[in-house]
Amino acid sequence: MQADKDLDTSGLNCPLPILKAKKALAELQGGQVLKVIATDPGSERDFQAFCRQTGHTLLQQEVSAECIVHWLRKRPG
Repeated sequence: MQADKDLDTSGLNCPLPILKAKKALAELQGGQVLKVIATDPGSERDFQAFCRQTGHTLLQQEVSAECIVHWLRKRPG
């Protein structure tokens, strides 16, 4: 999957990955994709809730032993 912007939040704990993603999404146009790399295990459910609440689309989450990669599509408008 191709991202329009990459954001590495490795080593940061909640709520910083969400806050940094929110700022990065504000710089994107509607429909563009943000890739977020996180190491906080809680970020998996945090990004699910964030997308539900904000209307952005959570395209995919890739969980590995080293990190969790979140793919978000910015909502139109």
